[in-house]
Amino acid sequence: MNDSTAIRPVVLDIWCDLECPDCHRALDDVRALRARYGDRLEPRLRHFPLEKHKHAYAAAQAAEEAAEQGRGWPYVEAVLARTAELPAKGEPVLLEVARELGLDAEEFDTALIDGRHLLAVDADQAEGKAIGVTGTPTYVIGDERLDGGKSQEGLRGRIEEIADRLLAGV
Repeated sequence: MNDSTAIRPVVLDIWCDLECPDCHRALDDVRALRARYGDRLEPRLRHFPLEKHKHAYAAAQAAEEAAEQGRGWPYVEAVLARTAELPAKGEPVLLEVARELGLDAEEFDTALIDGRHLLAVDADQAEGKAIGVTGTPTYVIGDERLDGGKSQEGLRGRIEEIADRLLAGV
């Protein structure tokens, strides 16, 4: 089989606010989906920082810096694991997580000051608004949007149904 006939992974966009407790709880589903589908599913973090979360915008920028340093998902998971700390401690948590993962924390600090990732975060947020994202987490797979901000109940099963159908080419 040559590259042109290889199956492309199904893309799962996850609109996320890194200060959101619901997004933290959704991580278990994302991990289960990754375990089930492996490289046949490509989960992509899309930034949707909510105004009610004071540090979500900075966290989104920090996640972009982590991706640039090659540790995007581990960083996202580590920050989401600390959603309870982030409101109280703020940006120092973002730098602590960077250090814990062996990333260049000084570069994180500089990136947050110089705003080099603002455009990426703003572009995600604008696209999310354009397709009707209003809360987090929200998933988009195929051409279907699933709102996890209201309830996570049954979402993983629904994502699996859609992924199975897309992978089967139906």
